This record gives sequence, structure tokens and C-alpha cells, in this order.
Amino acid sequence: LGCPSVELVLPDDWGTVRKHGLVCALAYNGMPDPPFARGLNNLDYHEEIITRTHEAIDQAAEGRVPNVIAFTGYKWRDAMDPTSGEIPLEEGADNCVTGLKVLAERAESKGVTLVLEMLNTRDDSHPMKGHPGYQGDDIDYCAEIVRRVGSPNVKLLFDIYHVQVMNGDVIRRLRQYHDLLGHVHVAGAPGRGELDDRQEINVPAVMKALLDVGYTGYVGQEFIPTRDPERGLAEAVALCDV
Repeated sequence: LGCPSVELVLPDDWGTVRKHGLVCALAYNGMPDPPFARGLNNLDYHEEIITRTHEAIDQAAEGRVPNVIAFTGYKWRDAMDPTSGEIPLEEGADNCVTGLKVLAERAESKGVTLVLEMLNTRDDSHPMKGHPGYQGDDIDYCAEIVRRVGSPNVKLLFDIYHVQVMNGDVIRRLRQYHDLLGHVHVAGAPGRGELDDRQEINVPAVMKALLDVGYTGYVGQEFIPTRDPERGLAEAVALCDV
């Protein structure tokens, strides 16, 4: 299909990816599942996150993986307990900035980019379609965190599906934050299905906007197949090829 990357492959299989002439464009941060729950917005988790992400950055540098994912985390004081009280948005942002500045030093020294992902909290129908409780559910909020860190090696993971669900106005936001784009994900909305005429995102227009703003990174296909996955992927790749 002409895809240069298969992302979020675990380190043990990076050699196989390279053997087939591909790149793993994006690596996990080393946190246990779910990796987006215990995040940088909570100082109680900083020691573990920074230790594990440092290891992920080092592995990525050695394995020629350009990006490592980062998350704000859930908004609760105890990430897995909604009754434990909420971390205020401003406090969560401050904590994210503090943690990302520490991680940025390692990322810069290793030539790896950390990409902070915004996730939607609206869809509670499936554990991979939405993430109720995630604090970084607003692209403007996540972009402001990245700007405050001020490192060329800390960027946004702009997930077109999640942004559409929570914010909309995708093309204007891509233009607004073009200098912060580190990685892009795409899936159909609503439902995180295939990129086809049954969903609301005009994918070719979005891809053209990415080209217009000078984005040269990867676009990861992150949809959940509802029919033959190979055919769906072929159609999605063709739709994104503008």
C-alpha cells in the first residue's frame, strides 16, 4: 500500500519492522495498561512516568523510532478511582508542564520527540472509542501545555478523530497549531470506524490542509475495522493520498 510505517509496535519487534524496510513512527511511553490513565497531570505518578519514559526514549533512540507518546492522564487524584476527587485543570496543566520539561531534556539529548495526545471523553461506548475521565480532552488545553514547555522535542499528537469529537473545526485548528504538530492520527467519526462516505470528516480536505501548513510527519491509520480490514486500510490509504 506504500505505507512507510507500522506504529506502536513493541520494542521486541522493531527489528522485524526495520527488516521489511519500515519505520515504527511512534512508541509507547512504557506505562502499564491503560497507558493514558496515570499521567503527567498528577505529581504522585511523576517518578514512575519519568523513569519509564526515559527508558522508552532511550529505546526509541537506539531503535530509530522518532516519537514517543505522552498523556495528561485521568483527572482523578487516584487515576482509577472517580470518587477520589478531581485535579483542577490549571493544576493538571502545571504538572504536565513540569514533567514534560524534565522529559524534554532527555528527548533533546537523544533526538527523540515526545508527542502529547488529546483524547475524547464523550464516547463511552467502547474503551478505544473514547476515554471518559481523561483530563486532556481539549486540543487547545493540550496545545497550551506544549507551548509552555517550549521544547522543539515536545509536540502535539493531533488525533483528527478525537479532535473532531470534542472540538471540531479540524482544519482551522491544524492551521492554528501547525508549528506544534509532531504526529497525526486519523479515523472516521463518529464511531472510530473506516474513512469512508459514512462518516463526517472530509479526509482529503484535511490531508490537503496538512500539506498546506508544511507538515512532513506521519499520519497513522488508527480506525477500528467494521468490515474486511485489508480492504478498509487500502481505501483509507488511497483517500489520504492527496
